[in-house]
Amino acid sequence: MADRTETEKRNLEKELAAAVRGEVSFAAADRALMTMDASNYRRVPRAVVAPRDAEDVAAALRVCREHGVPVVPRGGGTSIAGQATGVGVVLDFTRHMRRIVSLDPAARTAVVQPGVILDDLRAAAGAHGLTFGPDPSTHSRCTLGGMIGNNSCGSHSVAWGTTADSVRALELLTYGGEQVRAGRGTDRTGAPTGLPPRLRDGTKALVDAELALLRTGYPDLPRRISGYALDALLPEAGTDLARALTGSEGTLGVLTEATVRLVETPAARALAVLGYPDESAAAEAAHTLLPHKPMTVEGMAADLVGDVAGLPKGGAWLFVEMGGASPGEAAARAEALCRAAAADGATDHTLVTDPAGQRALWRIREDASGTATRLPDGSEAWPGWEDCAVPPARLGPYLRDFRALLTEHGLRGTPYGHFGDGCIHIRIDFDLLTAPGIRRFREFSYDLGELVVAHGGSLSGEHGDGQARAELLPKMYGPELVGVFERFKSLWDPAAGLNPGMLVRPARLDENLRFELLPKRPVPVEFGYPHDNGDFSAAVRRCVGVAKCRNAATGPGSTDVMCPSFRATGEEQHSTRGRARLLHEMLAGEVITDGWQSPEVRDALDLCLSCKGCRSDCPVGVDMATYKAEFLHHHYEGRLRPAAHYSMGRLPQWLRAAAPAAPALNALARTPLAAVAKRLGGIAPERPIPRLATETFTRWWWRRRKPGARAGAPAGGRTVILWPDTFTNHLSPEVGRSAVRVLEAAGLRPLLPPTAPLRRPGGTLPQPSLPGLRRHRPLCCGLTYVSTGQLDRARAEMRRTVEILSPLLRDGHPLVVLEPSCAAALRTDLPELLSDDPRAARLAGSVRTFAQALEELAPDWQPPRIDRPVAGQTHCHQHAVLGDAADRRLRERAGLTGRLTGGCCGLAGNFGFEAGHYDVSVACAEDQLLPAVREAPEGTEVLADGFSCRTQLDQLGDHPGRHLAEVLAEALEEAALGEEDEGT
Repeated sequence: MADRTETEKRNLEKELAAAVRGEVSFAAADRALMTMDASNYRRVPRAVVAPRDAEDVAAALRVCREHGVPVVPRGGGTSIAGQATGVGVVLDFTRHMRRIVSLDPAARTAVVQPGVILDDLRAAAGAHGLTFGPDPSTHSRCTLGGMIGNNSCGSHSVAWGTTADSVRALELLTYGGEQVRAGRGTDRTGAPTGLPPRLRDGTKALVDAELALLRTGYPDLPRRISGYALDALLPEAGTDLARALTGSEGTLGVLTEATVRLVETPAARALAVLGYPDESAAAEAAHTLLPHKPMTVEGMAADLVGDVAGLPKGGAWLFVEMGGASPGEAAARAEALCRAAAADGATDHTLVTDPAGQRALWRIREDASGTATRLPDGSEAWPGWEDCAVPPARLGPYLRDFRALLTEHGLRGTPYGHFGDGCIHIRIDFDLLTAPGIRRFREFSYDLGELVVAHGGSLSGEHGDGQARAELLPKMYGPELVGVFERFKSLWDPAAGLNPGMLVRPARLDENLRFELLPKRPVPVEFGYPHDNGDFSAAVRRCVGVAKCRNAATGPGSTDVMCPSFRATGEEQHSTRGRARLLHEMLAGEVITDGWQSPEVRDALDLCLSCKGCRSDCPVGVDMATYKAEFLHHHYEGRLRPAAHYSMGRLPQWLRAAAPAAPALNALARTPLAAVAKRLGGIAPERPIPRLATETFTRWWWRRRKPGARAGAPAGGRTVILWPDTFTNHLSPEVGRSAVRVLEAAGLRPLLPPTAPLRRPGGTLPQPSLPGLRRHRPLCCGLTYVSTGQLDRARAEMRRTVEILSPLLRDGHPLVVLEPSCAAALRTDLPELLSDDPRAARLAGSVRTFAQALEELAPDWQPPRIDRPVAGQTHCHQHAVLGDAADRRLRERAGLTGRLTGGCCGLAGNFGFEAGHYDVSVACAEDQLLPAVREAPEGTEVLADGFSCRTQLDQLGDHPGRHLAEVLAEALEEAALGEEDEGT
C-alpha cells in the first residue's frame, strides 16, 4: 500500500511538472507553509502549484482530475474560517497571477487576476481618483481572488458595500474543466449567461424549482455572507451569476480573472472619534449615525484599545469617517455628525483632519485582528466566531446577549468591528488544546449560532463559513435551503474536487484544529519566554496568520520595520508568518520531521535579519529574532557551525585580540590576502572589511584619565555608566568620544563600568583610572553570540556582566548604551536568557539610550542649535525594543528637522556580512534607507546611530551617516570655538 501511494505521488508530481509552466512543489517546506491560514484549522496539502496563467490553471485541474486529487485555490492566506487550507493541491496565486490586466477610468472598472493585492489595485485606481470599495484590515496583503472567494467587506462597507457589490464579471474554470464567464443577465431561455450547456440548463432548472424558497429563505441584512447567494439568481435580482458565485469560497470554480467596479474616492476625509460610556451604548448608537451618510462606523471598547493617546473620554468608541469635496466640507460634515452624536448619548469626541493622525488611529483598528488574540492578562484568544452579523438596529441587544453567553460558558473576548453594519469581530479565549476545552468550544458555537439566528443575523458577516461555521448553516437557513446549496455544489462540482469540507458537506467545526499535534508539555528551551509562561509552543502559536509581515511595501509616513526579508524576496518562507508556520510544523512533527535539525526551518531562518521588527510591528508580538537564536542554538548543538558563526559570532574576542595590531591588519585588509580571509571566515566577498580603530575608545578613556590629563567630568554631576560596546570601542571610537563630550556638557558624569567585580564595601564606583581595572576582559552584552545562536557563550558573558554591574545598579546608576543593538540586547535578550536571575531584570531596567539619558537626567540642558534637515533611518532594534520618542524630541530641540525612515538597513550585524546574503542585504537597504538619503536635499544631516547602518551607508551610498552624539558634539565644539573667537 505504501509503495502504491508513493508511486501515485511520483506520477502526480511528474505529470504536474510536465503540464504546468509555473512552479510545482512537493517539498516539505512548501507544503508546510500552506497547512494553515488565519483560522484555527490545519490541513496538509499534497503539493503546491503556482500557475503562471489561466492555461496553467486548466492544466493543473486536468491532472488533478485524472488523479482524483482535490484542488484548493489560495490567495494571501488570511482567511479566518479555514477555507484556504486543503489536503490536495494548493493553487498559490500570489506568485505570478497578480497582474492588473486593464483599468478603465471612464467606465470605472478594472480587470484583475486573482493574485492582485488589494492595495496594488487601490494605488493604480488612486491615480484616477478612484478606489476599490471593500477594504478589509488586511488590505496590504489580501488578494482580489481571496476577497471574491469570501465576499470580503471591510470598514467602508456602509458606503460601498461588500465585494459582491463590486463584482461585474468573473472568469472561472470548474473542476471538470468547463469555462465560465459569469456576469449579470440571461439568455433567450432565461438561463444565466456565460455558462456551458450542462451548467446553464442545470442552474436554470434548480432556480426555477426553488423560486419560493430562494425568495423567502434569506435574512435581509447588509452583512449576510453565509451560504451560497442563490437569491442573486432570482429574476427580480437581475439573475446575477457573478454575485451568486462571489463568496462561494473556491468550492464551485477556480477564478482566473475578474472585472470589478471602482468607486470615486472623496477628495478629503475627516475622522470623528466618538466616545461612549460603554460598548453597549456605542452599539446602540451606531445605526443612528447612518442617515448622515458616513463612510465608516467602526466600534472598539477600552478592553481592546487600552490607553491610547488621541482618543476622547469614554469606555468605548465609534470611528466615523466622513468624506467631502474639500477638507472644509469633510470637517463640516464630521462636526455636524459629532453634534448629533452628542445629543444622542456620546460623552466626548475628537475630530482628526490631518492624514497622519487618521492613519495612526486607523492602525489601532487594523491591528485589532492580531492584538485581540492576547487578552490583557496574556491569555490566548482565538477566532471561530470572528464575524457574525445582525441587523444594525439589533446590535445593542445582541451584544448584551452575546456577553451573557460568554459568561455562561466561562469564556472571555473583546468584541470590536463594523458596528454600522451590525458585524462583530471577536477573539475568544477558547481552550483548543484539551478535550474538555474543545467540547466547550463546540457547545458554545452551537449556542451562539442559535443566538445569532434569534436576532435575525448571519453566521458570517465577512469572512465566510469555511469549516468554522458551515456545520451550523442548517440553524440559519434550515435543512431545505441547505439541501439546495448541496445540489448546487453537486451540479457545479460533481466530483467534489474543489475545496472539499468547506461550506457544503463540511467537516465538523472541531476537527482539523491546528493545535492537536503540538507538544502537550513545554519543550526544553534556553530563553525564558516571559510573555508565554516559558512555553516555546505558546510563543510560536502567537502567529495567527493575519500576515501583516507580508506587506510588500510600507505606506506613506510608515516607520514600520517588519518584514525586510519578505519585502526583498516576496517569498512566504522569508516572512515572519512563514517562519512561524515552519516552526509550528517542526513542533508538530508531521510534515517537518527532523525537529531542531530541520534543514527547512534552517533555510527559512537564514534570511531572517534578526531585526526584531516583528517584536513591535507584529500585532501579536511574534519575536522571530529570539526564535531564530533559539533554533540555531539547538540546531548546531554539538555540531560544526558555519564559518561566519566563528568569525562574526565571536567578534568581541577577535577584536580584543586584534586591537594591538590594528594598523597592520588594516593594511592587510586592503591586499589580496583579504579575499582569502573572507572566504575562510564565511564573509561575503563583496564586503570590504571595516577598518579597526588604531586607538580604541577605552584606551582613549584611560589616557584621558591619567593624572595631569584634562578631564571634563563636572564635579558633583549625576554619575552615569557609559557602556563601551564592542562596535564603539573597536570600530567607532569617535562615537564614544562624542558622547562623553555631550554628556559632560549636559552636566553629567560619565564613567566606564569596571571590568572586574567590585570588592570595596558599599559597592561605590571606583575611579576608572585605578590600576588593575584594565587588565580584565571588557564586559559584553552577548549580542553577536545571541544572533548566531551561541546561547551558552552569550549566557556566560551576560552572567559576568550582571555580576560586575549589579552593585552599581543597586546604587541607581543608569547604564547609557550608544549602540542600539547592544542596548536592545541588554534590555531584552539578557533578562530572557537569565530568567532565573532577578538581577538581570534590574540591569535591563537601567538601560538608557543616549537621548533617553539626556532627557531623563539633564532635562534642563539645552542642546546646541544645528538647524539642518535630517535623513536616515531609526535603528531597527531601537524601533522594536527601545523606542525613539526621546531621540525625536532631542532632535527637535536641536533644530534637526524632518523624519527618519523605518525599515532595516539590511546589514543587520553579521547578516549582511555573511556569504550569500549580499543581494538581500542591498535590497533591504534599497527599500527605504538609500532612497531617503539620495533624495535628501544638500546640507542634510544623515543620522545613523547603529554601526551597521553607518557601515551600509558607507559601503553602498555616497552620504556617510553619523551618530547623533557626533552631530551634537561637533556643534558644541563649533560653539566653543565661536566663543573663543569672540573673546579674542
